Amino acid sequence: MKKQITALTLVSLITISGCTTFDPYTGEEKTSNTAKGAGIGAGAAAVLSYMTNRKKSSKERKKRMLRDAGIGALVGGGAGYYMDTQEAKLRKQLRGSGVSVQRDGNNINLIMPSNITFATNGRNLNSGFYNVLDSVALVLNEYDKTTVVVSGHTDSTGSDAYNQKLSTDRANSVADFLASKKVNSARFEVIGMGEKSPIGDNKTEQGRSLNRRVEIALYPITEQSQ
Repeated sequence: MKKQITALTLVSLITISGCTTFDPYTGEEKTSNTAKGAGIGAGAAAVLSYMTNRKKSSKERKKRMLRDAGIGALVGGGAGYYMDTQEAKLRKQLRGSGVSVQRDGNNINLIMPSNITFATNGRNLNSGFYNVLDSVALVLNEYDKTTVVVSGHTDSTGSDAYNQKLSTDRANSVADFLASKKVNSARFEVIGMGEKSPIGDNKTEQGRSLNRRVEIALYPITEQSQ
């Protein structure tokens, strides 16, 4: 049985639709802090929860991979400024691309709607999206002291098993492309979330469209996380 969308998500979608502004610097439609707090970061929150609750052995393995790859940690209180400058560069590079850039504390989340990233039910990247991911890779390579978590998400149409595999395959397609652009593979975590983390109402086409997406979450690598 499909899980019902929570009342919080439904309220959030209604709130978000009336709380957007236009950023004259980046050309991106921005959502107010109130709307963000109401739930536009639901997908990012689900991924953060997943990362936090991983097994200790998985966390230790990731730390070893980063150390072996020669990726150091940010020192002291420099994470905020580091992510500020990275966010500004991403907003500039992704202006008009259809990719949404969100900021939550020291974490950055990029939301890529599937209609611009993949063909319907497809797992291979649209060639027209290569330039966008080239821009993402350029910034990721410049700011290499981040963990890059790529998560795939679907709507609730289709079986749980189909949606899980589709979301995983799409996340892998994005991660593989970025790795082909010299983004260090040790930084990656790839997750298929299936239909478990909706940000829209699956009962409407607009909501289902919001739910079909790939997100890239960037977490600063700090001394505490090493």
